[in-house]
Amino acid sequence: MELTLSGVTKTFRDRTVVNGISARLTPGIYGLLGANGAGKTTLMRMICGVLDPTAGTVSFDGIPIQNLGERYYARLGYLPQDFNCYPDFTARQFLRYMAAVKGLRGPSAKRRVEEMLDLVNLADAADRRVGGFSGGMKRRLGIAQAELADPSVLVFDEPTAGLDPKERVRFRSLLASLSHDKIVLLSTHIVSDIASVADVVLMMKAGSLVHASSMDDATAALDGKIWELETPEENAERLMGKFTVLSVDAEGTKTLLRIASDRKPARGARPATASLEDLFLLHFNDRNDC
Repeated sequence: MELTLSGVTKTFRDRTVVNGISARLTPGIYGLLGANGAGKTTLMRMICGVLDPTAGTVSFDGIPIQNLGERYYARLGYLPQDFNCYPDFTARQFLRYMAAVKGLRGPSAKRRVEEMLDLVNLADAADRRVGGFSGGMKRRLGIAQAELADPSVLVFDEPTAGLDPKERVRFRSLLASLSHDKIVLLSTHIVSDIASVADVVLMMKAGSLVHASSMDDATAALDGKIWELETPEENAERLMGKFTVLSVDAEGTKTLLRIASDRKPARGARPATASLEDLFLLHFNDRNDC
């Protein structure tokens, strides 16, 4: 099973939102990181057939998805960023309706709906009207409908928006349990959403793919280049103008800087272990985005 992007491009009028992205996805979890406006949602919509590329192709097992039609959509689960559901339906009614749309019938459909309600921790609210749900509850219902038909490809666009910290942990555990035989693509601007679960990290910036690697290799290029330095506040501003500073924390009368540099930036700086957040900030810090 393989999902292939070949030079995928999307232009609206004179503005290119997605610019020539190529990637090969096989079963596993792919974390797509990027700041808001990077083009992630547009890319997701092309992968799901909601938008057609201006150029390039999205293929599943070697066949363009436009040619596969319903054969592809039957194997696809999608949670859009702007997920909405019928407010007068209860959660159970909504999932039963979605089961019918996805071709599930009879007792097996009812069993699957109950499994999904339990999976996303909505069993106790199954007979409440969706219109009264919180944003986080609606998001969990969206996750349930995406997984309802046990798809081969799962696409989640900002799935943890509106979830509290406990629900975020539950979602990451759910992702880990789903990834063995599925292609799971998770778009987010929150590094912690993917740091512990993704097999591969992809980074988008201004419509282009700027980084792609296994999670194990993601920070390898930063080894020996991340430093921490505790310095008086008056010295911090000078260092911030001279080096790429990834984070700044006040500690009493001193300031703790986290710096990316090929060499030791100052006396007293100590090596630090590189993280995925360091890599993200290095690509998206203000200096690089100017």
